[in-house]
Amino acid sequence: MRASLLLLIFLSPQGDPPPDFFVSPAGKDTNPGTKEAPFATVTRARDAARERKKPATIVLRGGTYFLAEPLVFKAEDSGLLVAAFPGEKPILSAGRPITGWKKGENGLWTAAATGTFRQLFVDGNRATRARSEIQRVQGEVSLDAQAKFKAKEGDVKPGWAARGDVEVVVLQSWAELRSPIAAIDGTTVTLAGKCAPSNREGNPRYWVENAADLLDQPGEWYLDAKAGVVSYKPFDGQDPSKVEVIAASLPQIVRFEGAKNVRLKGLTFAHSDWSMGPKGYTDVQAAYDIPGAVWGDRATSIRLEDCTVAHVGGYGIEFARGCKDIHVVGCEIVDAGAGGIKIGETSIRKDEADKTTGNVVTDTHIHDLGSVYPAGVGIWVGHSSKNTFAHNHIHDAYYSGFSIGWSWGYGPSGAQENLIEQNHVHHIGRGMLADMGGIYTLGTCTGTVIRNNVFHDIQSSTYGGWGIYFDEGSTGVLAENNIAYRCKSNGFHQHYGKENVLRNNVFALNSEAQIARTRNEAHLTLTFERNIVYWKEGKLLSGDWGGGPFRWEKNLFWNPAGTKGLPADWKEKGLDKDSLIADPLFVDPDKGDFTLKPDSPALKLGFQPIDVSKVGPRKTR
Repeated sequence: MRASLLLLIFLSPQGDPPPDFFVSPAGKDTNPGTKEAPFATVTRARDAARERKKPATIVLRGGTYFLAEPLVFKAEDSGLLVAAFPGEKPILSAGRPITGWKKGENGLWTAAATGTFRQLFVDGNRATRARSEIQRVQGEVSLDAQAKFKAKEGDVKPGWAARGDVEVVVLQSWAELRSPIAAIDGTTVTLAGKCAPSNREGNPRYWVENAADLLDQPGEWYLDAKAGVVSYKPFDGQDPSKVEVIAASLPQIVRFEGAKNVRLKGLTFAHSDWSMGPKGYTDVQAAYDIPGAVWGDRATSIRLEDCTVAHVGGYGIEFARGCKDIHVVGCEIVDAGAGGIKIGETSIRKDEADKTTGNVVTDTHIHDLGSVYPAGVGIWVGHSSKNTFAHNHIHDAYYSGFSIGWSWGYGPSGAQENLIEQNHVHHIGRGMLADMGGIYTLGTCTGTVIRNNVFHDIQSSTYGGWGIYFDEGSTGVLAENNIAYRCKSNGFHQHYGKENVLRNNVFALNSEAQIARTRNEAHLTLTFERNIVYWKEGKLLSGDWGGGPFRWEKNLFWNPAGTKGLPADWKEKGLDKDSLIADPLFVDPDKGDFTLKPDSPALKLGFQPIDVSKVGPRKTR
């Protein structure tokens, strides 16, 4: 099939117009931008499209395009489609190649490098910045303006402070502190920055990063910015002079600034960097203030389709103020320094034009997150309403899969009527941080629906590995037809909240307990009906169930070793009066198959079988 016909077929299913301009790494910006004489840069093609003053289609040939600055789309780009040539992989890179590698002593290779960068990618993989083993603080990190902590004898070296660019990363419950070392006096380490007071823990873990004498493991690298030399210790058989080595450079790759009706299709965005000020970075929660490599402000009707965001320093994608009708469809976000996608802001906007609403993320694969900021979330939603998150696959992250809302307690919130359905979220936490959930809600989220999702293998470092987690003030949330299993702490936890409903869910095989409520409140906190709770270890209930209105009805409980833990007086109080203690007859719960056999007693309670066949991404390509 001729390439031109293949291209037409590729672009035509949704009525896309034929190509107007072509771009190739082998092209020239002095060319006319035809298929035979393409442009060299996407910026030149975008500007040519602007000159036409009507919708245009730009097609990128395969190869890597190293950007001198972020690619910016504005209102004048309305109607623009930028798409990959069929069967080819164009990469828009925010990095720059490092060449001229020479083999030196101790198995290290070196190359000249200009400027400062914090990420290096070798042969398509993230290299590890030279770092120590994970150590333990002795006691707590202080709350001084310059935080201090005690290290074990021999774990720190005075010379690290002299350089000024050696950093410490401290894991503090649900967030991290990253700061340069300012001074070392014996075993007392003084940091340049301060510690957040909200999430301290005793004897937290930490590691030291970016010191030359820590460059001792294959796959590690170190930049001596003052000398202009980067060093790398290769794996066995790896030759840095024969593979592509890219240093991150720009903090962002694409910016939508007031753009409307722009589509990006089949493109890869890679190699953005991260940075921090001289005092370092103190995370409060979710690395919420770390920007996305693909970023939008007051953007409308933007569509990212079959795109990949890889090897970035912060979040993969972020649509902040006033973004509406954004569609992220069939994409992949992999190897992000923080999290996957951010929607909305931490402030509640009064002007309707500044509110972020009505966006869609579907069929997207988000994984391997938190390499720089462990608290990054798979999908984070601030004060943003009426969004849909469906058929996504989120896994291998150190903090929550979803985080919905950004208001502590019962005060004003802009996170209403969000729909989270048919998502597969697993291997979250991975023993790195605490206080997390497969999905986490915060504040008044009235009208939010969480349904037909599967959450499993949520493993926190200490407390708080929960499947579904309603945190402070979560209100008006319906969670139905979900399965949450193999979580460290509980399948479900409500810290405190109002008028939430859990209906027709399965909570199974969680380690410490199955269902938790922390706070006793005067209002109706929770309705728990037609759920199946199945466990083999730990307790049924944890937290405070001693009083305050809540409703439990028509649930089924079973522990094969003998069901224990149901409060003896619950039926006297009108709770669970029609519930059952019986084997639900799952097909194979130990292997994660919670299909009910036809004679399951749960069906007599009105439990509706949960179909997981459509959970996760559908084929979009």
